[in-house]
Amino acid sequence: MQELGRTQIAVYGAVAVAVLLIGVRAIGGAGGEAGRAFGSSASSGSSPHFTLSGQGGRDVVVDVAGAVRDPGVYRLPSGARVVDAVKRAGGEDGEARLEGINLAARLADGQQIVVPQRTPEASTAAAAGAASEDGPISLGSATEEQLDTIEGIGPVTAGDIVQFRDQHGGLSSVNQLDQISGIGPATMEALRARLQP
Repeated sequence: MQELGRTQIAVYGAVAVAVLLIGVRAIGGAGGEAGRAFGSSASSGSSPHFTLSGQGGRDVVVDVAGAVRDPGVYRLPSGARVVDAVKRAGGEDGEARLEGINLAARLADGQQIVVPQRTPEASTAAAAGAASEDGPISLGSATEEQLDTIEGIGPVTAGDIVQFRDQHGGLSSVNQLDQISGIGPATMEALRARLQP
């Protein structure tokens, strides 16, 4: 009698899984059509918007900000690169300094891509000097020389930080830098005091 109960449970479980798979397929098909329709609509104004693609459940959602024509939150297929996200956001706005980010970096879900803005050379040098003495340095556009001015950061670690930032297509938080070898708690405190996202 107990064996019969286990068999019945197994049959009911198999039926439930089959029904669930059929439902997921039906919803996925309808969602793909809605995603294509929603993704093809043109944006209006400067309000943030959410664009969907017709790819399936392996998409990544990224926030594109900075010197792009249409900043916002976008859904892109898995395996997309930073350059794809910049294109989806309307491309650079003419003031972008694209060499400040790694366009070839693979996108990660939840990532923020900040495209830095180009500034005249004189004001850049003045801003770098002022930032190193007074205010925080921008994590998205800090040069190795600027990072080298932070207490506990040498030229090698400054280079590692820039390389790490480029590999990840930008950074949204100073806390992400604790993944770099050689940056300990004391250095993280100095970085938090001198850098801003």
